[in-house]
Amino acid sequence: MTLVQDHYLPPRTGWAGVVRAGQRLRIVEVDGGQIGDFVVFNADDLRERFDQGRTKANQGRIRITTGHVLYSRRNGVLMTITADTYGIHDLEYGMCSRWIFQSGRYRGFTEGFAPGGGQGHPEFGCWEILSEALRPWDIAPDDIPSPFNVFQTMHIDPQTGALGILPGRSRPGDYIEFRAEMNCLCALSACPCGGKSSRVQVLTE
Repeated sequence: MTLVQDHYLPPRTGWAGVVRAGQRLRIVEVDGGQIGDFVVFNADDLRERFDQGRTKANQGRIRITTGHVLYSRRNGVLMTITADTYGIHDLEYGMCSRWIFQSGRYRGFTEGFAPGGGQGHPEFGCWEILSEALRPWDIAPDDIPSPFNVFQTMHIDPQTGALGILPGRSRPGDYIEFRAEMNCLCALSACPCGGKSSRVQVLTE
């Protein structure tokens, strides 16, 4: 595989770009313990987009890793996970947003998880970051789907149904890699909750 794109995302920034069918997209941990909100669209028909519910129901699981796929609501296979060195990601939560941090009502953080990663209280969230990253494609903020939260480590209590975000245990250099099964518009936010950097690489044969 040949590296054709390499994008460093400083904390609290985003990226969006088209990954052609057959190309690989790799999301790499730079500092470790960072979360990335990842969304995907069919680049040839932006109305078709990643769907958390289909991705879980069609594979009968709430966690996915190598060999599993990202489905659209139309049941189209957008991307296949081809490698995953961490193996723990989230398909339950939505995106953080300005409202979450300003309202003080968010109940998603478990003890030991400090929103902002010690870098101060975030003023905006992944919803605002992804809205800006996807602006060149005229995608309205309300049309951005709930994400696949890469490297987001969750606690789910099977007795009560309570869930919460745990401090991440991913290390620098950990990565998850996807193969595009169609031309895909992809977007990633270096989540303000973690307050750390991310990296996106695109590879081709």
